[in-house]
Amino acid sequence: MKRVLAFDFGASSGRAMLAELKDEKIDMREIHRFSNDPVIVGGTMYWDILRLFFEIKTGITKAVNDGGFDAIGIDTWGVDFGLIDKRGKLIGNPVHYRDTRTEGIDKEVEQIISKEELYSLTGTQFMRFNTIYQLMYLKNHEPEQLENAEKMLLTPDLFAYMLTGEVKAEASIASTTNLYDPVKRDWNFELINRLGLPEKIFPPVIKAGEIYGMLSDEICEELGCKKVPVIAVNEHDTASAVVATPSESDDFVYISCGTWSLFGIELKEPVLTDEAAELNFTNEGGYRDTVRFLKNIMGLWLIQESRRQFRREGEEVGFDQLEKEALASEPFKCFIDVDNAAFETAGNLPRRVKEFCERTGQYVPKTRGEVMRCIYQSLAMKYKYTFNMLSKLGDKKYSRINILGGGIKDRLLCQMAADACNAEVLAGPSEATVMGNIAVCFEALGEIADFAGIRKVVSDSTELKRYVPAENDLWEKAYADYIKILSV
Repeated sequence: MKRVLAFDFGASSGRAMLAELKDEKIDMREIHRFSNDPVIVGGTMYWDILRLFFEIKTGITKAVNDGGFDAIGIDTWGVDFGLIDKRGKLIGNPVHYRDTRTEGIDKEVEQIISKEELYSLTGTQFMRFNTIYQLMYLKNHEPEQLENAEKMLLTPDLFAYMLTGEVKAEASIASTTNLYDPVKRDWNFELINRLGLPEKIFPPVIKAGEIYGMLSDEICEELGCKKVPVIAVNEHDTASAVVATPSESDDFVYISCGTWSLFGIELKEPVLTDEAAELNFTNEGGYRDTVRFLKNIMGLWLIQESRRQFRREGEEVGFDQLEKEALASEPFKCFIDVDNAAFETAGNLPRRVKEFCERTGQYVPKTRGEVMRCIYQSLAMKYKYTFNMLSKLGDKKYSRINILGGGIKDRLLCQMAADACNAEVLAGPSEATVMGNIAVCFEALGEIADFAGIRKVVSDSTELKRYVPAENDLWEKAYADYIKILSV
């Protein structure tokens, strides 16, 4: 029986999962978990990339001691990267996407190419931390880094390089950069040259399911493991989660719910219309050349960062308690636009929520519960807004939403999503990202036949929880008040 070792990195933690296929179901267990803590030095927020690679090595060692494995898969967040020089050495620590260095860089890029034309070439949602803006920051403000760079490796590609010595870019992670052609499924070198970025730093693109290479002799010697392949799974964590959507139909709506809420549909071809650009949807790579047409929404980050602030103030409160206090508070007294720039960065989120409400002429929440109620119902209203946009763009009425990932543990948010969108919510799997990672590895190893087989295995391995709309009339009445704050 073949075994897969999957590494799944989130913005705040990571884990190693060891998996087998038993009775056509994924049987997996966590063998190593670790925190992912950014480090601020000299005013810049970095990823602690070497410590994270140490955690990968620790996970491999634990898997070896547990009987070994036959393949490795890695998924992470998107957009961030490391640069390696001509000797193959890392040039500095990769910078965190929440760092402020890219503020205003979009305006510098617009001096070269308009937002409208950029969208027509890449179909990528405009977000200030996209790879295009990070690279243009270096070009305009720290040019020596690009001058010394031989290759740019996005985070999971960088880890795969450290394990194998191979320099490649997996398609789904490359598609998050705003420098990728979603039609040709390759780097847009015409755009890259137009921006004055060095063409040589972009590695060859491979598809999910292909093999980066074998574990290096050095790694095998150090960790006592056999020489197994590192498989390019859908390396963007959302892409891996969408692979694991337990749907028998190709026509479904999903929310990959975690630190971010990725709300979208799966298509065969990208949507590059002016309307899609105006609504700021993104076209990112999916499995087997599918396109994830989605909206990137601020997600549980708002709840997580609020809890961190409460704890900084000495209030040792858990997520369950915050959920109860939110539910006990009067609904629809105020809203925030969860994607407003004020909520992007770390800090005192509850205070920013109050400031936003005051600035927009609304009731200002006073208690902890009122703050959390505002956040919860604003997230659900953004889901409704996005759900309506998807229906409009696709000229189609959807009646069901699959919610995937750790966010399904938040039952209040799942129920609010059903109520706000007036749609049945199917919640599960909570481990969608790592299950998608594992399933692609098993297909590459010949243990699963095809994409349809992947979805069947995931569905058979998952218990879904259903939420049905209960208070849609109340949400419809409040929706007009929510729309007002979006235009402020």
